[in-house]
Amino acid sequence: MAKLVIVAACALLDADGRVLLQQRLREKPMGGLWEFPGGKLDAGETPEAGLVRELREELALDIAPSCLAPFGFASERQNDLNLLMLLYVCRKWSGAPRPLAAEALAWARPERLADYEMPPADRPLAAQLRDFL
Repeated sequence: MAKLVIVAACALLDADGRVLLQQRLREKPMGGLWEFPGGKLDAGETPEAGLVRELREELALDIAPSCLAPFGFASERQNDLNLLMLLYVCRKWSGAPRPLAAEALAWARPERLADYEMPPADRPLAAQLRDFL
């Protein structure tokens, strides 16, 4: 039986309606691809608490859990695991995003999200977000 891995990710939206993407570190699996910031949940962690932690660790942002709005999810089989990605939307945070665990950051217009090469789990969420915004 495949192991279930839950990932919480966030579509940070700025005042101009752009979405923040981060480029995966080259030495990681799927390195160089663009993704929504976030990461795996620790044992016993809620998706919101995990996402707040990940965004602090990856981008140096402070976000209140109440500012995270659930948006959608994607499920993908990756070899011996099932990845369940939960996507949240956030429009309010403290700090300026810095790529602490990424090659680079990019603010993308929703209609341009398909221009960024993304991991398989991010692609359907990017399309849903584009259509929603």
